Amino acid sequence: MRFLRALLDRQARSFKKGGKFEKLYPLYEASDTFLFTPDHVTAGPSHVRDGLDVKRLMMTVVIALTGCVYMAIYNTGYQANLAIAAGAPALDTWQSALVAALGWSFDPGSWSACVIHGALYYLPVLMVTFAVGGAWEALFAIVRRHEINEGFLVTGMLFPLILPPTIPLWQAALGISFGVVIGKEIFGGTGMNILNPALTARAFIFFAYPADMSGDAVWVAATTSNDGVSGATWLAQTALGGAEVLTGLDWEDAFIGFVPGSMGETSTLACLLGAAVLVITRVGSWRIMVSVAVGTFMTASLLNVVGSETNQAFAVAPAWHFVLGGWAFGAVFMATDPVSAPASDPARYVYGFLVGVLVVLIRVVNPAYPEGMMLAILFMNLFAPVLDYFVVRSNVKRRKARYAG
Repeated sequence: MRFLRALLDRQARSFKKGGKFEKLYPLYEASDTFLFTPDHVTAGPSHVRDGLDVKRLMMTVVIALTGCVYMAIYNTGYQANLAIAAGAPALDTWQSALVAALGWSFDPGSWSACVIHGALYYLPVLMVTFAVGGAWEALFAIVRRHEINEGFLVTGMLFPLILPPTIPLWQAALGISFGVVIGKEIFGGTGMNILNPALTARAFIFFAYPADMSGDAVWVAATTSNDGVSGATWLAQTALGGAEVLTGLDWEDAFIGFVPGSMGETSTLACLLGAAVLVITRVGSWRIMVSVAVGTFMTASLLNVVGSETNQAFAVAPAWHFVLGGWAFGAVFMATDPVSAPASDPARYVYGFLVGVLVVLIRVVNPAYPEGMMLAILFMNLFAPVLDYFVVRSNVKRRKARYAG
C-alpha cells in the first residue's frame, strides 16, 4: 500500500491544475479516493460532519448485494446444468461450448460446476456494464470538471443482477449507456436523478428488445433448439395460467432462489439478508420495504377475494408474489434508492404502499407485463417529489397553526 501511495503522489502533479493531464484529473482523483481516504477536509466550522460519506454508503449496498451476486452466479449455472442434464441436444451459447471444450462438468449437483458455468454468464455482463457505464461517468466528469462520484458503483452492481443470463452483451452496453446518460447525467449526475438509473436502463432494453428480456425464450442459460428445454419463467406462466401452474413449483425453492429468472432476482432469501444489512446500517429505509410488502399483501388478498372467471392470475396467493420475479430485489434494493425515493418518513409509507399495490395490479390485470416491479417503482419514482412536497406543506401548515397565537 505504501508503494501505491507513493506512486499516486508522484503522479499527482501531472493531473492537478497546471499539469499536462489537468483535464483528466477526475480519473486520477477517482483512483486515489477509491484506494485511499481523501486528504481534503472541511475547513469551516459550520458544516455537519458524519462518518458516513457517499463511498461508505455505496460500499454498504455492495456488501448487502453479496448474497444476490452469489445466487446470480450459482443459480445461473445450476439452471443451465439442469437444462443440459434434462436432455438439451445443443449447446448454443459460447459459455456452455467453452465448458464442454475444456472438459468441465455439467453436473447440476456439483457446486463448482454450477459456479464456474454461472460465472461465465454473469462476469462478462458485469465487466461490460462497468466498462461502458464507467466510461460515460468519466466522460461527463471530465467535461463538467468535477470528480467521479461513487454512485455508479451501485448502479453497475445492480444492473447485471436484473438482466437474464442470455442477454447479448451489446444490449447490456446499450442499456447501461441509456441508464447513465438519459436516466442520470442529463439531470445533473449523482444525487439529482429522478429515476433509478439501473431500472431506467432495464426499462429501455425491455421495451426496445422485449424478446431478449421477457419473450418466449426461457430465462436460463441453456436455451436450445425447439427439441430442447424451453418455456417461460414461472411468473410469466402465472400471468397466463394463474395459480394452477404453480403446483409444479415448490415454494421453498422459489424462496431460496432455485428458479429461472433474472440473474440476481431469484432468491428472496438473499434479498432478505441484504435487507437486514441495509436496515441495521440505516442505509435502506425499512419503512419502504414494509410498506411495499403490506401493499402487495393487501392487493393480492383483495384480488383473491374478488376473483375472475377470465383471468386466473387473480387467484395467485400473496405468498407467491413475494417469491416470484423481482419483487424482493425491487423492494429491498430498488424502491429504497435514497435519491429517487422520498426523503420524508410519511411519504415513504405512501410510496412503498403504492409500489406494492401497483406491482400486483400490473402483474395480474395486464398479462403482457408479468413482472410489474420495474414499472411500479419507476412510476412511483415520478411521484416521490410530489409526496415529499405534500408532507412538507402539511408540516408547515401544522406549525403555523401551532404558533398562530
